[in-house]
Amino acid sequence: MTPVFLASRTSPVPDLPVLTAERPEDAAAVGALIDAAFGPGRFAKTAERLREGNHPLLDISFTARSQGELIGCVRMWPIRIGERAAVFLGPFAVDPVWRSRGLGATLITTACEAATAAGHDLILLVGDQPYFGTLGFSMVPERRIVMPGPVDPRRVLWRALVPGAADGFDGEVRI
Repeated sequence: MTPVFLASRTSPVPDLPVLTAERPEDAAAVGALIDAAFGPGRFAKTAERLREGNHPLLDISFTARSQGELIGCVRMWPIRIGERAAVFLGPFAVDPVWRSRGLGATLITTACEAATAAGHDLILLVGDQPYFGTLGFSMVPERRIVMPGPVDPRRVLWRALVPGAADGFDGEVRI
């Protein structure tokens, strides 16, 4: 999937979103956007177990703004798979007005590029293969990892940021 637009740090177009690394002062607005997108049911999901008591990696988590308003976000979290460090992607959310314009793909691509630049080897997420597959994610082979709760194994996806990096990841996923 090619994003419909390329958001930039300093967009000269007034309504073209501007992406920046998430800042601590963004926490409330990001939380509100995520709550609006997923509702309270998100707290019951297995993916939430990897965020509880954890902290987002702000240097590789991003927000999108248009005319000063937060319209999108993607968060990345430190995790371990077995004994190896990895990154957990999610949630990501886009304001309904901005959906289906490529902003979600742009946020995810930007976060993956930042994770690569920061020296991370692998990103894990729970999501839909048809969407995330176009962004370089693939299903984790059966029995390679153990999530901290029930999850449909077809929705557990990863993306190696270094060629061959996924070969060395297996075991329990934890913070």
